[in-house]
Amino acid sequence: MKKADAAIIGFGKGGKTLAGALAAAGQSVILIERSEKMYGGTCINVACIPSKSLHHSAGLSAAQGGSFAEKAARYAAAIDEKERLTGMLRDKNYHKLADAANVTVLDGEAAFLDATHLAVSTPEGGEEVEAQKIFINTGARPFVPPIPGLQESEYVYLSEGMLELRELPRRMVIIGGGYIGVEFASIYANFGSQVTMVQDGEAFLPREDAEVAAEVLKSLESRGVRVLRSARVEAVEDRAGQALVTVAFAESREQLPADAVLVATGRRPNVAALNLQAAGVELTERGAVKTDERMRTTAPNIWAMGDVAGGLQFTYISLDDFRIVKSQLLGDGSRTTQNRGAVPYSVFLDPPFSRVGLTEAEARAAGYRVRIARLAAGAIPKAQVLQKPVGLLKAVIDAGTGHILGAHLFCEESHELINLLKLAVDAKIPYTVLRDNIYTHPTMSEALNDLFAAVTDA
Repeated sequence: MKKADAAIIGFGKGGKTLAGALAAAGQSVILIERSEKMYGGTCINVACIPSKSLHHSAGLSAAQGGSFAEKAARYAAAIDEKERLTGMLRDKNYHKLADAANVTVLDGEAAFLDATHLAVSTPEGGEEVEAQKIFINTGARPFVPPIPGLQESEYVYLSEGMLELRELPRRMVIIGGGYIGVEFASIYANFGSQVTMVQDGEAFLPREDAEVAAEVLKSLESRGVRVLRSARVEAVEDRAGQALVTVAFAESREQLPADAVLVATGRRPNVAALNLQAAGVELTERGAVKTDERMRTTAPNIWAMGDVAGGLQFTYISLDDFRIVKSQLLGDGSRTTQNRGAVPYSVFLDPPFSRVGLTEAEARAAGYRVRIARLAAGAIPKAQVLQKPVGLLKAVIDAGTGHILGAHLFCEESHELINLLKLAVDAKIPYTVLRDNIYTHPTMSEALNDLFAAVTDA
């Protein structure tokens, strides 16, 4: 039996960072990871980093143009670069902990025997681990809907598999209209694929501000992306070297030929193999590990962090979950999920879309009397310099206090700019401060001068 002060299941952002912090504090740590391809976690191996690498390469390729064969060659080179990048980061993450004092990296799949003991299935057979503190950081897995033929088709990919595809598909069908789907649609459209998205709802990006979502849709369609709304995939069938995707509408059907079909229908917490009931760890109605505001589960010596805990599925939320846990174990205990502030996020389209805080509709529904600021991205000098004058910036302001309730930025470099707005929302800085601030020129941030000078009551 291996014994340690702490056992961490999963090499994700929260888990690996906590392992380093506990080890630095003199505690012994066993970090358990079931796949050598996942050292460092989902983000650097099969999600954020590889997809953003392809996003960058796709933008460069779109600017170059050329024949489909030339685009396909650039795509293959982009896959090589993505592999180099993720391989380097994976190796760096592994050695940062495996070579550290007080840390043991154990390759295998963990299951609870009770609240302080784990059975770990390893390539060599098995190990038992005992720890007084255990942390679950196993992430999430793609959800695959029960569509006839979907599991059997050789042309169907989950997001992880799509990132491994070396041959650029001429025709691509994406099942799902969420954030993963629109990112991949943008990437592959820029590389030169003919992309069709199929979503069951009528509203495009229904959780987002309707005005900004309309601009995102217009941008995708201008690059040839076809978005089928109020549509349902009935079946997938392989025929004559391609997949045929049958799509049903209210009163009609259509068959879409595809060289690749991406399933982008969301992700579910990765808990199936953990045997949580043996440790007294309960799940939520949505299948996530139930935690309190300090990431503690229903077992007092077990915590959960990241996607498995059912929160927003961003690597920086997993990192903040680590901060909350660290605050309890090594700090003053003051940090919780209740004081992390507004959570910004970005969808890496071309240009990227970023948001923090409330939409106009949400603010009105919450009872706020609002003022609205709007600015077309084409009015920003830096957007013209970058030759990316596409998009819309919108902010929602509390008419009574002048505080910024939400910001919705569909423009170049919005993923950087949104972090400034997050600070303004959390600190309750009046919009007039950003309106009158001095910014360097030419930059995208100086757009805040004009955006907040355009505040209206409508």
